[in-house]
Amino acid sequence: MATIGPATNSLESLEKLCLYGIDIFRLNFSHGTHDDHAKVYGAIRTIGQKHRIYPTILADLQGPKLRIGTFENGQTLLKEGEMFRLDINPEKGNSQRVYFPHTEILAAFQVGTLLLLDDGKLKLEVVAVEKTFVDAKILVGGQLSDRKGVNVPNIMLPVPSLTEKDLKDLDFAMDLGVDWVALSFVQSVEDVEKAKSLINGRAGIVSKLEKPLAVTELEPIVDASDALMIARGDLGVEMNQEDLPGIQRNAVKVCRRRGRPVIIATQMLESMVSSPVPTRAEVSDVANAIHQGADVVMLSAETATGLYPFEAVRIMSKIVEKTEFDTLKALESEDFSPQKMVLDAVCVAAKDAAEYSDAVAVVMFSDSFEAACRCARLRPRIPVIFVTESPKLADKVGLCCGIFAIVAKKEFKTEQMNRTARYIVSELKCATVGDNIVVLNNISGNSVTICEM
Repeated sequence: MATIGPATNSLESLEKLCLYGIDIFRLNFSHGTHDDHAKVYGAIRTIGQKHRIYPTILADLQGPKLRIGTFENGQTLLKEGEMFRLDINPEKGNSQRVYFPHTEILAAFQVGTLLLLDDGKLKLEVVAVEKTFVDAKILVGGQLSDRKGVNVPNIMLPVPSLTEKDLKDLDFAMDLGVDWVALSFVQSVEDVEKAKSLINGRAGIVSKLEKPLAVTELEPIVDASDALMIARGDLGVEMNQEDLPGIQRNAVKVCRRRGRPVIIATQMLESMVSSPVPTRAEVSDVANAIHQGADVVMLSAETATGLYPFEAVRIMSKIVEKTEFDTLKALESEDFSPQKMVLDAVCVAAKDAAEYSDAVAVVMFSDSFEAACRCARLRPRIPVIFVTESPKLADKVGLCCGIFAIVAKKEFKTEQMNRTARYIVSELKCATVGDNIVVLNNISGNSVTICEM
């Protein structure tokens, strides 16, 4: 997944990203105008038509991001041990105070509440709470500039999960026709359910794991969502950083058990914002996410504003390709028993049939996103070609690992379905004469057939 920004928002750049290996395009609604996003959306769809592919487009909503106001000189120095006030006075701040334009949040603060400013670089502890201000002791000081973010871990903030800006952005994204919507700063299942009622099936919902409260409610949130994004940036600010690897691994396992796509995000190749090569640690980070079973690895600033966006995509693609084969063997050794449902049964049957017949591809005829998810979680070692009559569904399944979508006329008869499957794999050059392919019929019943080319 690539985040689109000034470095990559032209038609030529978007096409290059696609050809270099990007499957999913992220429109970050924290930045840019609606006109900007509309142009990018139109360009991506044009590229898809040109190359006869189905790129997936995700709209990432900003969510209730807390920020301070401005300072007289644009910045100030907070010294450890001194006091600092956050209040509702809109005047410019200084070394003693700053405007905090979130009156409803002040009521949630208590003595002892920790405040993390500027992505956790500065740390304060609340010592006094009044209706119009809070006073806090500076535990970790430093330079603080205009409009920096404020994180408040471990308390339920009395703010709607979708702000007024988010609601406008959501309406716009739905009118555009995006395939997925990512919800920022999810705190509870209720946040997901509210968004689900507004979206009403028009797009999939990705819940972003970036609050400690969401970690404690992980399984219910995953159950209520269509996919999960482990957003390690804000999550790493609000939690101990040494806890992040364990949280990531557990969240991936929870998603795989339930057949939910899972995205690993933030700082995967961060050094490539300004360097043509990544660090060795970043390469290992990407590979580790794939080893754990992530469906998607995401680039943020690397492709949005970085100096080397195409190199970042090319290198990430190389890491994925190099890592995948060994990962498939490792994932098979883990205990992810199929659930007692028809979809799992038929997907396991298709995978086993492919393995024991030495097939070169699985062709799945389906109108079910759930079917794509159940198949993807098994990580077959051969391509899975998802054939549907719905272009919208073809766009959506790009979030599932290893699923390649094709739009074709719906077939109901097994004989015609097998002929169509042979034609598709031949056109895609996935098979030659004498090869076996597996055809999974999820249209007219549930059946698995082995066909010879």
